[in-house]
Amino acid sequence: MAAPDRDTNTDPDRDAAPDPDPDRDSVPPATPAQDDAAPVTRWHRHTGGAVLLDGFHALKHAVRFGAEVEVAVTADRAAALALADELAPDVREALAALLAEVPYATYASLVPRPHPTAVAALAVRPSRAGNLAGLARTPRTAPVVVLDQPRNLGNAGAVIRLAAGFGATGVVTTGTLDPWHPTVVRGGAGLHFATAVERLSVDELPAGPVFALDPEGEDIRALELPDDALLAFGSERSGLSPELRARADHLVALPMRPQVSSYNLATSVAMTLYHWSATGGAPA
Repeated sequence: MAAPDRDTNTDPDRDAAPDPDPDRDSVPPATPAQDDAAPVTRWHRHTGGAVLLDGFHALKHAVRFGAEVEVAVTADRAAALALADELAPDVREALAALLAEVPYATYASLVPRPHPTAVAALAVRPSRAGNLAGLARTPRTAPVVVLDQPRNLGNAGAVIRLAAGFGATGVVTTGTLDPWHPTVVRGGAGLHFATAVERLSVDELPAGPVFALDPEGEDIRALELPDDALLAFGSERSGLSPELRARADHLVALPMRPQVSSYNLATSVAMTLYHWSATGGAPA
């Protein structure tokens, strides 16, 4: 796995970097205007079942973790490659080969909401069979994060980003939320390709002891979370479902000041994964 770039704590919605050194001659020229139709044609050909990579950071991470990118466009190719020089030199050459420049209006017409970096791409979704095999493989060296009937797309994306950063085996959602929804992928900054992400029923969860977060559970500070654990988190509104609670082997509580109702879902996942990593586990 490649070393992380220097924007580890950078919001994926940050603006593009300034223009590169004018003496630099390695930025290929922008795609000629008469060729604009070619990437747009490819885009429409693949848009049906592909994963939308919305923004430079989503594309960067997808490429870094082996995604098969069908087409990538930008309204400012020089700025995108300058950003690669600054933050992702390990994938700069690959991005240079992928990115085609199109007019801003054309770029904006291809995405639900233009990203500040004016970069977008379509990638092949990893196979469900491959993800399920990865989730089921034992012995596991890192937990699986289970989001039980989550509701907020942005929170789900943030959790996937966290899980990838900690080297979790994968993220599983139950319920109706699609973990590959474009808003979730945007929130995850393309790190869906760095871990296994799938939607399953409670009955389909991979094997392993389930440690479910619940205010009435045992204080997490008294526990050591095993590498093969399933770390389960209830929905933002209603907590654990009856099905997941029945499947749980342990109920676990995070330390919290009295009269504070709850933590944000992503915050709860971050605290739990950090506890796992600090008591024996470690990122891959």
